[in-house]
Amino acid sequence: MRDTVTTEADHPARTACAPGDAPPDSSQRMRDFVLASADFAFETDAAGRFSYIMPDRILGWESAALIGRPATVLLVQPGDRECAGIFLPAAHIRQRRIWLKRAGGGTACVSMSSTPLAGGGGRMAGARGTGACVTEQVGDVPRPAAVRRGELLDDILRQADREVLAPRMLKAALASLAGALGGEGAAVFETADGSARHEVLHEAGHGAAAVMDAAAGLLRDPERRSATSSCGRHIVVTPCRLRVGGETGLALWRTPGAPEWDQDEQLLIADAVRLLRFALEHEAIQREMSRQARTDPLTGLLNRSTFLEEAERHIRRVDYERLPGTVLFAGIDNFRALNDLLGHETGDLVLLRAATLLRDSVRPSDPVARLGGDEFAIWMGGCDQFTAAERADSICRRSMTALRDAAGTDATGISLSIGVATRCAGSGEPIGDVVRRAGHAMRTVKSRGRGSWHVTHDEDVLL
Repeated sequence: MRDTVTTEADHPARTACAPGDAPPDSSQRMRDFVLASADFAFETDAAGRFSYIMPDRILGWESAALIGRPATVLLVQPGDRECAGIFLPAAHIRQRRIWLKRAGGGTACVSMSSTPLAGGGGRMAGARGTGACVTEQVGDVPRPAAVRRGELLDDILRQADREVLAPRMLKAALASLAGALGGEGAAVFETADGSARHEVLHEAGHGAAAVMDAAAGLLRDPERRSATSSCGRHIVVTPCRLRVGGETGLALWRTPGAPEWDQDEQLLIADAVRLLRFALEHEAIQREMSRQARTDPLTGLLNRSTFLEEAERHIRRVDYERLPGTVLFAGIDNFRALNDLLGHETGDLVLLRAATLLRDSVRPSDPVARLGGDEFAIWMGGCDQFTAAERADSICRRSMTALRDAAGTDATGISLSIGVATRCAGSGEPIGDVVRRAGHAMRTVKSRGRGSWHVTHDEDVLL
């Protein structure tokens, strides 16, 4: 059902002129042409306010009451930049689907087309466009799947082709996908090993923060692919199987009150995922290569060079806040003898257990690294030597049990020795010098019997 109802009195029928009849004037002819293919037409000024609307009522709104008001008043989400751009487009937009508010309540899915109007000096003077209600097509009477699939994929490719950088290509593709299916927004996200933790990699539109928890839950549940979130938005999630990285999914959502996602739309989204998969996989490979360049391949901790870079960044922050920072330098006692006695496989298990113990002993924001061999380092921003010494003591005591359990009953004397070096706020001491002082303190512990900790001070001699 169309959202504008006209009568012959409102718009007299226009046909070919009979001999002797006066031809219709050009403005009336244009009105008839527009309304034969759309439900309404509009113009906006340079500020995005309605300057012209026809006919006299659209979506239940009195057109005269909308003149001079921002066009975004019709948006279900007035802050949605993607949808607002239709009323002030930078380039021609054709048949972009968005959800608009009806005057009496509720929403309508409208296929919008618009083009910018140029003013003096090439500046944008506003826009001109049309809208056709397609709510029934989106909801109860979908078009044949093959037709919709072709239109959707063509539009995604067309929008993405306008961008050069891959992240912008993916955002453009998501915006096109959400717009074509009447969605409020779309996002590609990744979960970590099927856990509740997730990261949004790309998004377009609005509302991602409100739906991501529910979307991650759908990705973990193979029996369900759509749901309604606690905020009333209808969500659909399609897995995107990549060869590297965590489990990735594509989520789309609609505003509260909009139709739920039907089976045909879910099939169309699955087709779109197959199209986007190549770009996402290339990006995932780049992320994995970057991660491998920054981390130790066995433990997953930062490597030496990345640790020094991260610590330098943390030093700038603690210096700004006039706070100290401390390095813990840990070494595994009797590690070489362990390798010789029980083999490198057991040695790797001990290294992994040590890495886990150190990582779990500090805040998630504190950089932890394997510097090489059996040596590790932690930067504790904002911690003085007294707090760090307490932490070192706790780690040493727990290491005696944790590392022995990893090595097996045949291992003896497996523990951690830890050196502690604190950098005073604003001292200007390079991170490399702090690490060397902490390493010197660790070796002092080993020379005195192992399995304990030692605090070094600024005046200590560097080796």
